Amino acid sequence: MNALVAAGTSIEALQRQQAPAAMDALDKRILICHALGLSRVSLITQSHRLLTEEEAQRLSALLARRLAGEPIAYIVGQREFFGLPFEVAPGVLIPRPDTELLVELALERLPPGGSVLDMGTGSGAIAVALAHSRPDASVSALDISEDALAIARRNAAANQAAVRFLHSDWFCALEQERERFALIVSNPPYIASGDRHLSEGDLRFEPVGALTDHADGLTALRRIATGATAHLQAGGWLLMEHGYDQAEAVRAMLTQLAYGEAQSWRDLAGIERVTGARTH
Repeated sequence: MNALVAAGTSIEALQRQQAPAAMDALDKRILICHALGLSRVSLITQSHRLLTEEEAQRLSALLARRLAGEPIAYIVGQREFFGLPFEVAPGVLIPRPDTELLVELALERLPPGGSVLDMGTGSGAIAVALAHSRPDASVSALDISEDALAIARRNAAANQAAVRFLHSDWFCALEQERERFALIVSNPPYIASGDRHLSEGDLRFEPVGALTDHADGLTALRRIATGATAHLQAGGWLLMEHGYDQAEAVRAMLTQLAYGEAQSWRDLAGIERVTGARTH
């Protein structure tokens, strides 16, 4: 399929054309639906409809962006996470299926009516998923980026999830009141500086400050683990997502900080993706 689409092409012919090597069939279908404002069902029922000049130009522009490597989620402005739709933009990370493990573990450990804090919330995916699943819980989320918080607030409203959002550099906004939570969760920047993945795939387009600490990848994890002890209730859990090769280091860190029951959990690919522990 060429980057430029001609007016008068039928939707059926458009779908039959082979996608270029840089774009899979699912990407192509998502972009066609987005450009034409069609659902997947409408794509079938209107298969014989011919594209107008405006539609052809709009679709061509979207295809060109994808062929240049821009993530589908940024092009269409949305990504599903934990069964919910989330607005995404270049100012926030794209929610990924791996992070659903963190939500599942949090839901298992969140007591009835309990309080939970999501640190570095970004699009609000984790906090909103928790609040939507557990309306009895008191969910707070913080981020240093005002732009990210604006997106997170819109996502909470769109999914009818009650979340308290705070503008904060990690725990700073909470220091005065010493608020404590039953659970603290985070998917912080954990990619080490110079890691080749930062220059590959979708990561090239995502906010670098949300991906890496510009150091060994453990800076944010250390800061969260150290600060959380003053903001967790007795027996409260800290759960953190991390890189594929960081589980052992994070467990050691938590044990050194006198947390108990330090352990890691594997994602669907079998990678130790989340590590957590609890206060005494």
